[in-house]
Amino acid sequence: MNFRDHFSVQAADYAKFRPHYPTELFDYLSDIAPDNEIVWDCATGNGQAAVALASKFRNVIATDASETQIKKAARHERIDYRVVTAEKSGIDSGKIDIITVAQALHWFTLDLFYAEAKRVLKPQGVLAVWCYNLLRIAPDVDNVINHFYEEIVGPYWPSERRVIEKGYAHLAFPFAELDPPQFRMEAYWSLERLQGYLRTWSATQRFIAENHKDPTAAIVSDLQDLWGDPERARIIIWPLTIRVGRDDCCY
Repeated sequence: MNFRDHFSVQAADYAKFRPHYPTELFDYLSDIAPDNEIVWDCATGNGQAAVALASKFRNVIATDASETQIKKAARHERIDYRVVTAEKSGIDSGKIDIITVAQALHWFTLDLFYAEAKRVLKPQGVLAVWCYNLLRIAPDVDNVINHFYEEIVGPYWPSERRVIEKGYAHLAFPFAELDPPQFRMEAYWSLERLQGYLRTWSATQRFIAENHKDPTAAIVSDLQDLWGDPERARIIIWPLTIRVGRDDCCY
């Protein structure tokens, strides 16, 4: 299985600057799982979702194909971190109550991952996948960030990114789908923190690698004019798109 690593280079910043998923999301996942014994957080990255899941489930298996990401992930006594691919987890069959995939399904070979998910889930086990696209602050600021996303670093996005823009709606999902509530992430950030977040984008990192300069410099003046006091914290919103399904097969 080929693994294209877009995140190990910026793993430390990824852990520092990524927004946090809402508590209500994990309350919901805990409620719909057949039990709260074992959850598999697949493609865990910096372990952000895994740590939240550890407050709801007795055991968390958190996997990622990037050894660097796993080394940087937040530690927790209930989390068992493993370096494996999504398509070949090594988890025992029929052991998992719920599988979570946060902002990562678009990197997988879907047919192989879905087969693996069905293998490791308990009867009536749940697969929950979610993603988020561009943030929202205010229309004028959003326009600058949209320009950065589409025009400045746009050519450097991996093709898989386009799947997120469609919110996973067009992807095959061979599970009995549920109708989840709507969720969103919120944060209060200074301008400096926003710039740090933009630098974690895989397209930004590819731009830097090829051009040896930081592309956020092209928009910093515009953002400063619109932001006002750079230390001022403004609310940042990321709407989440989530698909949830139950495996109706018995083993």
